[in-house]
Amino acid sequence: MAFNNILTSSANGIMQITVNRPDKLNALNLDTLLELGQAFEDAANDDSVRVIVLTGSGEKAFVAGADINEINQLSPMEAKDFSALGQQLMLQIENLGKPVIAAVNGFALGGGCELALACSIRLASDNARFGLPEIKLGVIPGFGGTQRLVRMVGRSKALEMTLTGNPITAEQALQLNLVAKLFNQTELQDQALKLAEMLAASAPIAMQHILQAIQHGADLPLDAALEMETQLFALCCSTRDMHEGTSAFLEKRAAEFTGR
Repeated sequence: MAFNNILTSSANGIMQITVNRPDKLNALNLDTLLELGQAFEDAANDDSVRVIVLTGSGEKAFVAGADINEINQLSPMEAKDFSALGQQLMLQIENLGKPVIAAVNGFALGGGCELALACSIRLASDNARFGLPEIKLGVIPGFGGTQRLVRMVGRSKALEMTLTGNPITAEQALQLNLVAKLFNQTELQDQALKLAEMLAASAPIAMQHILQAIQHGADLPLDAALEMETQLFALCCSTRDMHEGTSAFLEKRAAEFTGR
């Protein structure tokens, strides 16, 4: 389908999704949330797509937050629905079953930070900024930010960031393990695609099970998480990809995974 607020393209197993509202610093309004939801649904349903790269257009922002003009007009019930829609999108990304790489090319504030937190891997340019400044608007993060941030950086830092609303630099985000790697802004997209190409050549079912094990196992008691890992390992061993991967290793050749 045609989109008004995002750009999409697919090639070689990689779907690129770009939030395309540069004049609004790629802020998330209602229509953009709905379009992102549709794009990720398309990615989930397309077997040729193995990896997604998510970024923002322009040189200033990944996504600079939710659209304040819309938030200013919300009634409490409308705000509840808006928050639920944003949380639904973040859960959709988190549980997609395919790796989603966030190429954070500038400001990732408010809803933009929450969007990045929902992705599997975050790469950032050295000029990126991460923050949850909602308190300065008299509200709290509504797209899952309070919950994902504390799980990633710990209670003390999460409270500092959300209570002050002050952003952190890309280097600070790296030190907090909020991002995996930093790059010069001119290199970021190429590096994200390079990683995506490597993942697209990997075993899709194994990637899906790794995402599931880490995403859901982290909140389980260790014994239950280990049992889940055992079950997922066994499922991998029922696939053609396992036989292809192990045979390719023994035969000293590159594996060709089919997702079966």
